[in-house]
Parts: sequence; structure tokens; C-alpha cells
Amino acid sequence: MPASHADIATEHASRYLQQLCKHWAHRFPVAFDPDHGEIDLPAGRAVMDADASALHIAVTTQDAGSLERLETVVADHIKRFAFREALDFAWKRDPAA
Repeated sequence: MPASHADIATEHASRYLQQLCKHWAHRFPVAFDPDHGEIDLPAGRAVMDADASALHIAVTTQDAGSLERLETVVADHIKRFAFREALDFAWKRDPAA
């Protein structure tokens, strides 16, 4: 499965993880707690882990053509929640992607 991941430096990782999960919970299957979240989207799956210094995101899709779109959708939503700070989303494609 095509996949990529990003490690976003922020002290507010848990907040952004929970905001994104709550935001999409009314439309998609979501499971989360303050440190871990999983969202099943039509384009693929996003898995997030939060620690004191970063938000770690992994996305997977069924087809390579959807991977960039899923990366963009997840990043754009988190950036809206984090409007007070500039976050750097440096997506790294997994070798099989």
C-alpha cells in the first residue's frame, strides 16, 4: 500500500490530534485518545501519535495517485487548527510508495 509519514514539531500535538479526530468523527470512522488517533477516510487512512514535542502522522492509501491528495487534506486541516504557529509538513514516502 502506498504510504508516507511526517513528524511535525509542535508542543500542541495532542491538541491538534484530538481536534482533527473530533472534526471528522461525524463523517468518518474515528478512534482516538490524547496520544493516538486513527481516521478512516474515503481516500485512505491517517494514523497519528502525539508526544511532548511532535505530532507523528502516517497516511496510507489503496493507490499511489491518492497519496499526495491525502497528505494535503490532512496537513491543510491541521494547519487551520494551528493558525497561531507555522507547522512544517515534510512528508516522506515509504520506499514501497
